[in-house]
Amino acid sequence: MMLESNGVCLRAVEPEDLELLYKWENEEANWKQSNTLVPYSKYILKRYIANSHKSLFETFQLRLMIDATAEKKTIGTIDLFDFDQFHMRAGIGILIADPRDRKKGHASAALECIIRYSFESLSLHQLWCNILEGNEESMNLFLHHGFVLSATKREWIRFNGIFITEYMLQLLNPSK
Repeated sequence: MMLESNGVCLRAVEPEDLELLYKWENEEANWKQSNTLVPYSKYILKRYIANSHKSLFETFQLRLMIDATAEKKTIGTIDLFDFDQFHMRAGIGILIADPRDRKKGHASAALECIIRYSFESLSLHQLWCNILEGNEESMNLFLHHGFVLSATKREWIRFNGIFITEYMLQLLNPSK
């Protein structure tokens, strides 16, 4: 299957994922990275899950759950967002929720899967991501997978009264 690699499987969101999504979306430690300002209600998340069967071409976003196959558990999410069909590009975001599940290669395997899916199945021209200054793990992850720094947005994000620089990285489809 295309959405499996090195011990992870990317899968569609299921109703059973509600509690995990509720926990992760409302974890304030994640808000800085995702530029979130308010909590999500279970009602909103239920509606999101109910509509998650819709195509990326309808909703302009796709969330996939990251399952660690050896551990037989869901450890995070990977998203395509701001999908632009005309320009053939999408933003990408990844969350490995529990710090104990990090530094095991899961994020790298998930990123490898979504890159392959984006370029081979969706025929995208490019993927991009935004990474906040100080998030060296994410920076190293995306650079390792061929993303290149394309912009520095100085003091771009305000979080808890402090302005933080954000970096934009891009990966062009090598076959185009």
